[in-house]
Amino acid sequence: MKSANYTLLKKYLPSDDFNEKYALLSHYIQLQGTSKAKRYETIIRENNIDPSVLPQKTEFNQSANVPYAGNDEKFTFIDLFAGIGGFRMALQNCGGECVFSSEWDESAKQTYFANYGEVPFGDITKISVDDIPDFDVLAGGFPCQPFSSIGKREGFQHKTQGTLFFHIAEIIKAKQPKAFILENVTGLLTHNEGRTYETIMEVLEKELEYTVFPKVLNSADFGVPQERKRLYFVGFRKDIETSKFVMPEGKSERVGIGQFVEKDAKGPSISKHLQQTYIFKKDDGHPEIIDSDSDFPVKTLCASYHKIQRITGTFVRGGETGLRLLTENECKAIMGYPKDFIIPVSRTQMYHQFGNSVAVPVVEKLAESIVSNLEQSENI
Repeated sequence: MKSANYTLLKKYLPSDDFNEKYALLSHYIQLQGTSKAKRYETIIRENNIDPSVLPQKTEFNQSANVPYAGNDEKFTFIDLFAGIGGFRMALQNCGGECVFSSEWDESAKQTYFANYGEVPFGDITKISVDDIPDFDVLAGGFPCQPFSSIGKREGFQHKTQGTLFFHIAEIIKAKQPKAFILENVTGLLTHNEGRTYETIMEVLEKELEYTVFPKVLNSADFGVPQERKRLYFVGFRKDIETSKFVMPEGKSERVGIGQFVEKDAKGPSISKHLQQTYIFKKDDGHPEIIDSDSDFPVKTLCASYHKIQRITGTFVRGGETGLRLLTENECKAIMGYPKDFIIPVSRTQMYHQFGNSVAVPVVEKLAESIVSNLEQSENI
């Protein structure tokens, strides 16, 4: 297993530890030489670290073998509820520079660092808005569990996650970004008889005074071999012209999964016993079985894929037992990630992380539309 090499950061720490140490150092290194690094530099000095001893961005990224360190700034953005960086990859592909990231899951942080050379800060509820640099675009797939059709559907009544949307709202209110892009499950539209969605729109449009474009997009319409419908909110500050802005439509031509199926992959296999007693216990069309001849997009990849659920799962014909789970490269194709995207965690964590991610090509098309509108309105 490839590991996220935090030791490259740890050697610069003083003997006295401090909170968010890896996030702070990595953010500073990635932003060195820009005005956005000043706030991080102040905190670094407060913790008795001399910024001059820290490596330069290029040097650090080469030593850490970081494949997606970003590019020259066209616009700036922050990555909230960052996961493994699906939003980040999409916005960087459109010329964006990430100036702040936040993610509470430690395993996801490892994957994020391995690919972007940056450790996200932790729980967004414990981060002061004052510690976030100014930025142009806010991006985030805020946790969907409280709004999903699966589970208790507690929405805003949820004691912790149900209030996370309001932390996004607080950041937007304080920082007044030019635009934002948010993502959630489609179940949000009908949760609590539509009142949850109405509340979100009321906060975004009336309280924060943004022009908002909500739309359900399916990744299968954007060249991704997966049926994955998600609700996206794109918003622009009221002073920015939006009369020509159009949410992307996608294309009707579908990409089949077959061309991405790895031939002769040996695992991970599903045992013969499990196939007989569970997978094929009923002749009801479940689960979905694919091979290299499959010319259709697969069903939505769930974060719980590793649990081998026959109704929601997609499995591959082949392997040592005749049936196996998806490989790493197949998961990357299903979510629109490049093959050289680094996965330094266990297979179980990999499935969980991809299942929680956004489909990169969908967000990239949204980001292209946002950037185009900002350019036309001379706000970039």
